[in-house]
Amino acid sequence: MRQDGVRARQREQTRQALLGEGRRLFSERGYADVGLAEIVAAAGVTKGALYHHFEGKTELFRAVLEEAQQEVARRVETAAGAHDDLWDQLLAGCQEFLTAATDPGVQRVMLVDGPAVLGWSTWRALDEAASARHLAEALTALVDAGVIPRQPVAPLAHLLSGAMNEAALWLATSAGPDDLAPTRAALERLLGALRV
Repeated sequence: MRQDGVRARQREQTRQALLGEGRRLFSERGYADVGLAEIVAAAGVTKGALYHHFEGKTELFRAVLEEAQQEVARRVETAAGAHDDLWDQLLAGCQEFLTAATDPGVQRVMLVDGPAVLGWSTWRALDEAASARHLAEALTALVDAGVIPRQPVAPLAHLLSGAMNEAALWLATSAGPDDLAPTRAALERLLGALRV
């Protein structure tokens, strides 16, 4: 029994090493410029160990992407949870999404390579699972509280999610370091237009 626990810990350590090095390398250089041999060497494991956990480079990348999306979702939830007021929660969560998306460890994996490597539909499904549900819940609460006009929430959530993803992508690929503040201000004005 004790040996099974040791093996399970070793397997998890190997998986975490592959995820950590995969994320570092994918973030620094991009999916296309990183080979499996480089990942396993950086993680200090064999290719066989990688194939024990992942079918290949694309599956490892998907796991890295999911980890990055979950990290962003946690940051958004934490920022929103720091406020009692429903409107302040929405605003703080949306603003934190933009801030989190400018993190170099997130940008390339989540916004640049994610859709290109996995395809738009898969990337969108992962994005929806990680954060779009929270946005829809926040908007539903605001509609129910009368803070924003009664309306179908699904189209509004998709519009806002698309706008924030596009802004984050723009920040990741073509914006300068001083563009975050005006982008956050523009988002606040956009959201403010929703209020009753």
